[in-house]
Amino acid sequence: MPGDSYTPREMIERLIAFDTTSRDSNLELIHFVQEYLGNLGIACTLIHDETGAKANLFATVGPQVDGGVVLSGHTDVVPVDGQDWHTDPFSVAERDGRLYGRGTSDMKSFSAIALALVPEMLARGLQRPVHFALSYDEEVGCLGAHSLVEHVGGLPVRPQAVIVGEPTEMTVVNAHKGCHSYVTTVTGLEAHSSATHTGVNSIFYAAELISFLHRQAQDLQTERNERYDPPYTTLHVGTVHGGTAQNIIPLETRFSWEFRVIPGHDADTLRAGFDRFAAEELLPRMRAVHPDADIRTVQRASVRALVPEDGSPAETLVLALAGSNQTFAASYATEAGMFQGGGVPTVICGPGSIREAHKPNEFIELTQIDACEAFLRRLIDHLA
Repeated sequence: MPGDSYTPREMIERLIAFDTTSRDSNLELIHFVQEYLGNLGIACTLIHDETGAKANLFATVGPQVDGGVVLSGHTDVVPVDGQDWHTDPFSVAERDGRLYGRGTSDMKSFSAIALALVPEMLARGLQRPVHFALSYDEEVGCLGAHSLVEHVGGLPVRPQAVIVGEPTEMTVVNAHKGCHSYVTTVTGLEAHSSATHTGVNSIFYAAELISFLHRQAQDLQTERNERYDPPYTTLHVGTVHGGTAQNIIPLETRFSWEFRVIPGHDADTLRAGFDRFAAEELLPRMRAVHPDADIRTVQRASVRALVPEDGSPAETLVLALAGSNQTFAASYATEAGMFQGGGVPTVICGPGSIREAHKPNEFIELTQIDACEAFLRRLIDHLA
């Protein structure tokens, strides 16, 4: 059956229309892409999460031979809750040379443009394949990428490169920080607030832990790598939840935090200092009042850093396609480090600006769409 045809703009509109906020399912989008590619005669492999509510998609356009290129993009987006949007975030609006909508920059446009060009790939008769790798839950810790990277590693053919299409304004990024996130739960002892000596105030002890992290964050600024902005390992506390009522000593307080590490810093070593402070300085005081008081920290996500591979097939190819001789480093984390860890040379290059990601009224410049379309057509020429 002949497949439907979409311009890049039309495909962007289709993908933005799917609300794939990370807390929700992405299956409507995945099934749309599966049907679209299926109608073009391209088989898709879906790799579901353990709940069955989300899935990665992998598909190959062209022959099953070595030397192809993986185009990687995540399908999920961050929430729009509480943001002041001037238009419907899940309907593309054009204004002043820009397309507005959640995911236009981060990062559905890259995947949409590539998908719209599939009929051209088929018409050209590729000598080496394009592999599509669309993931779930990148925004909450690159959770879907693990099984997708394993799938790529198990292919009977070996790609020469992975291009992760995160927004770089079509510059070539060959390095990014690693990201390691945690949730710490402090358990104290409830009592009436008039008898503070009989309880263990979990908020007080959580505040001491957060103050320790703040001091550590300041200490980390002394070791610098000027390729990154900021040029040091960062430490951030994102959420704090605790307490029941004003007149109850709080039983439990929970906070989330993260490291974004430059090369040379080990997150496990940094985490160990936090654990020692909790075990040696705080827990003895807490358990002197209540033996069952506790501090527990669990890792929520760990995203491997992307490290430079000067002269790798990925870097050489993408610099040529971009018409550039300069590479950059990013402070945000992506799935690129995970693909690199799976043994395939990987770089980041995609349309849009990371400065617009996650904001209300997220947008992508139309000129960026044109630049990405031209870039991918040059890739088709290369593979054909």
